[in-house]
Amino acid sequence: MSCILQIVCLFTLQSVASARQPNITQPNIIVLLADDLGYGELGCQGNPQILTPHIDSIAKNGVRFTQGYVTGPNCSPSRAGLLTGKIPTRFGYEFNPIGARNEDPAIGLPGKEITLAEMLHDVGYTTALIGKWHQGGTAAYHPQRHGFDEFFGFTHEGHYFVPPPYRGVTTMLRRKSLPGNQKGRWTGRNLIYTTHMGHNEPDYDANNPIVRGGQPVVESEYLTDAFTREAVDFIDRHSDKPFLLYLAYNAVHSPLQGADKYMQQFESIEDPHRRIFAAMLANLDDSVGAVMNQVEKSGLQKETLIFFLSDNGGPTRELTSSNLPLRGEKSHMYEGGVRVPMMVKWEGQIPKGKTYEKPVSSMDIFATSANLAGAQIQHAIDGVDLMPYLLGKKDSAPHEQLFWRQGPRSALRYKNWKLVNMSRNAKKPKWELYDLDTDLREQHDLAGAKPDLLKSLIHRWEQMNRQMSEPLF
Repeated sequence: MSCILQIVCLFTLQSVASARQPNITQPNIIVLLADDLGYGELGCQGNPQILTPHIDSIAKNGVRFTQGYVTGPNCSPSRAGLLTGKIPTRFGYEFNPIGARNEDPAIGLPGKEITLAEMLHDVGYTTALIGKWHQGGTAAYHPQRHGFDEFFGFTHEGHYFVPPPYRGVTTMLRRKSLPGNQKGRWTGRNLIYTTHMGHNEPDYDANNPIVRGGQPVVESEYLTDAFTREAVDFIDRHSDKPFLLYLAYNAVHSPLQGADKYMQQFESIEDPHRRIFAAMLANLDDSVGAVMNQVEKSGLQKETLIFFLSDNGGPTRELTSSNLPLRGEKSHMYEGGVRVPMMVKWEGQIPKGKTYEKPVSSMDIFATSANLAGAQIQHAIDGVDLMPYLLGKKDSAPHEQLFWRQGPRSALRYKNWKLVNMSRNAKKPKWELYDLDTDLREQHDLAGAKPDLLKSLIHRWEQMNRQMSEPLF
């Protein structure tokens, strides 16, 4: 009997000591995605007002991209590009479904598109999406039908962090009108109404429950904290094998709800609008810190590649989210809509404290992950493997050209030149031209001064546009 116990004990000790088989070289991949975070809102991006030490530590211990781009100026097409490594308009994913449209059975990420999760799952990874999906709200588009083993989150474009009666938070909601049919701002007990946007707060939670797998659950924690709790648990449970964790926070997307603990930290900010945003961002930063701590606790620092980025630029009037020094905001084709904070770290594998100043794209996460995981990409993608660039093996820019289209609004980046059309009239585009090397703020339109270059870039955009598909919805 004692001999059996000794064998059992020995086996147990060996299992604990070898948390991961030494012959497995596939790194864990964590994608931390913020929602509606402006380009200028992190400490490492130049914001002195709201400290973000945990997010900043990714840049400090890795590489910060000054020209990180996403594939769409708003949530859903941007996520489609990240997940597939492709320009989403190539397969018709052009627009941003909101509200009840999320439940339309014709709207969602097509099943034929191979996601990052599917690719990694099929080479041995355990995969999880925690947070916001926004790639279709009906059964055919469920995350578990797109390669994710585990899902905890919601499927629409947004969700309340705390439902009514909004306990433990200060909540600011948009309204067409205030009590007494007034305009402006109404302040009650931990509840603020504002008419500055001219419309009501969207019905984010309508038919949009928090679900685990496919079943609705009642979540009592502030949602950012709940997603962090689930992420930490996932890392802990799967530390013995390669995993993909796609942690798609809905912070700092509306509705604006700041937890009491964090509101107290920012008592010096007089404007409650800005103060709530600061509380939400600080909460997000602490959550990123908890995830990083779990990676370290599990001894996975040298086995884990971690990306952090936002899905699009910040909607400044709605949230106060700043995109400075860039022009524009969410839904714009100017830099403020499509250039985002983006960084990556992998201890012992990529340089520390480096700033990379050539254009990269969220699509590159797919290609980079495929190469590191040993996956064979059998279809055309637009993303590129960033590792040779991060390691100094390639000096050229990862992307000479980037393309965007959303209805009549369009853009093209070619080398240092940016072509932009913000006109809503599809038959009469108004093309603007900027030299991003000398005019990062896109203040000096050179379309009239450089007609030949303008014509050439429009031709390039049209060539790319012919490769795209008609909108699926």
